[in-house]
Amino acid sequence: MEPTELTARSTPIPGLVLFELPVHGDHRGWFKENWHRSKMMALGLPDFGPVQNNISFNALRGTTRGIHAEPWDKFVSLASGRIFGAWVDLRDGPTFGTMFHAELTAKDAIFVPRGVGNAFQTLEDDTAYTYLVNDHWSASAQAEYTFLNVGDENVAVPWPIPLERAILSAQDRNHPRLAAVTPMQSRRTLVLGADGQLGKALRQEFDGDPTVDFAGRAQFDISAENSYLATDWRKYSTIINAAAFTAVDAAETAEGRTAAWSINAAAVSRLARTAVEHSLTLVHVSSDYVFDGTAAVHREDEAPAPLGVYGQSKAAGDAAVAAVPRHYIVRSSWVVGEGRNFVRTMAGLAAKGVAPTVVGDQWGRLTFASDIAAGIRHLITQQAPYGTYNLTNDGEPQSWADIAQDVYRLCGADPGKITTISTSEYAKPGTAPRPGSSILDLSKIKEAGFIPSMSHARLEAYLRSGTSL
Repeated sequence: MEPTELTARSTPIPGLVLFELPVHGDHRGWFKENWHRSKMMALGLPDFGPVQNNISFNALRGTTRGIHAEPWDKFVSLASGRIFGAWVDLRDGPTFGTMFHAELTAKDAIFVPRGVGNAFQTLEDDTAYTYLVNDHWSASAQAEYTFLNVGDENVAVPWPIPLERAILSAQDRNHPRLAAVTPMQSRRTLVLGADGQLGKALRQEFDGDPTVDFAGRAQFDISAENSYLATDWRKYSTIINAAAFTAVDAAETAEGRTAAWSINAAAVSRLARTAVEHSLTLVHVSSDYVFDGTAAVHREDEAPAPLGVYGQSKAAGDAAVAAVPRHYIVRSSWVVGEGRNFVRTMAGLAAKGVAPTVVGDQWGRLTFASDIAAGIRHLITQQAPYGTYNLTNDGEPQSWADIAQDVYRLCGADPGKITTISTSEYAKPGTAPRPGSSILDLSKIKEAGFIPSMSHARLEAYLRSGTSL
């Protein structure tokens, strides 16, 4: 009986999914929906973004092709005829060498992930084998292929027609056995802005992970077109953008305005275009400055209303990233890490016995860079739903003056030395406007399984570690 609806079933090879397609026929022939993006995604197929359709026509029964593992995903089906298909996992990992086989006709299709060896043998004359791929062939791509001998006794593909009687190329007869095959490595993650405050935290978070590459500005300048052209994006599955112009007050100057828009908006738009073109996941860090601070607590779905140039440039970058199908926008506030920051400044003043004046009518929570890095890793590894996530440390919201008093107390200084002033009293010519409330709702990131650390505990640990000295 022909299938009446699209169905999918998994196989022993992770990511290799076999589909049964409804085929509607009458005296004229038949019709099928060979590829239906939304229906197949609903059944668990990734949105793999096909860019090319290929057809292999095989005139004679017994034609045998493979086993080839290619550096892209492919969706295989038949326009005519019948095949015996065999797939071998040639990716680095615990399922390396696992084999699956099945017979396919026009009612069947299979999604073959990158790095899974693909082979088939025609069981009828005039078999048309068709497949979608999500990258274009090139000589450099060809060099990344991984090949396995079709007759390898360790894999033992049960070919219906013995290979000595099959139509087979000399190359496919002479590919290496499994023991000599170099497994295909998984795609990598590229961290940009790796020399900054967050970039250093990301280096620590992913320390020892051989699938993560780090690039400071000297290695990859997000504002320079040459950086994009010189990168082999086929190697990557994910970009984490930790590069940003963060000098809030300087952004109000003519020179700073240009730099803020160049780095936070134009360059981020270029990154977004790259992510779309190469089907990459783009992780981008946003800011509380995209809001005007009039809402008591900011949710992820609040419309941006930035007050200053820095916030405006960040909001523009967010809009570009939001257009990428696979994106995470991680919105933080009041970031603390290695480098210049408010906590480091207050600790230095406490050590010198200085009595500073600090704003007491701006409210929010600190975000330690190490927690942002951990949250980013969580979203990626747990494959959380794409979208925007607020991520700060948890605990009762505080004013800058409250935090300054905590720093003094933890440093053994007198918190009474802190004098509280208002934003209007603090403001000087050239000072950027700041949101009154930077409090971000953390419900969504918690629902995704990441529980931010409490702000006060992280502050105490930060000061004890000597990072601020």
